[in-house]
Amino acid sequence: MKRICVFCASSSGKLPAYREAARSLARALTKRRLGLVYGGSNIGLMGEIADAVLAGGGEVIGVIPKPMVSREVAHRGLNDLRVVETMHERKTLMAELSDGFIALPGGMGTLEEFFEITTWAQLGLHHKPCGLLNVAGYYDKLIEFLDQAMQEGFIKPIHRALMTVASDADSLLDKLESCPKAAERIDR
Repeated sequence: MKRICVFCASSSGKLPAYREAARSLARALTKRRLGLVYGGSNIGLMGEIADAVLAGGGEVIGVIPKPMVSREVAHRGLNDLRVVETMHERKTLMAELSDGFIALPGGMGTLEEFFEITTWAQLGLHHKPCGLLNVAGYYDKLIEFLDQAMQEGFIKPIHRALMTVASDADSLLDKLESCPKAAERIDR
């Protein structure tokens, strides 16, 4: 793996643990010489992780839709800021640039991006690992729901296994790096 795409919030959330998790993930990425691909913003957890990767001497590629640039939320200090027209172009380019995906705590946008990329893995559109960083139990109820959906027959166990979960950055990256390719985990 060369680069990890991190989906995260443009807000910092209520708990200091969320900001610390973004910084911890940044340190883990730079320690492993993994670049960061993210949404290109300078605010919230997005700004936190980008600044921390940059401070550690790592590569940061931001991908941001043009309307967000005009709102002055684009991070101007990145190694590479790519401006696209639409959110769909953003997600496509982020996927192309990345070798794996992680979701930090976030809201609807973070969840939408993470579920779309995990669905792409389920469909065989990519074979890259996907992981949730479950900071301070943030994703506990979501994980519980996904397990229930699996028990009820709406998610196959093999597809549920596409989503790796850990509560700290190093453990999650270890799991993602040792994860079999999605294609090897899906019955065809």
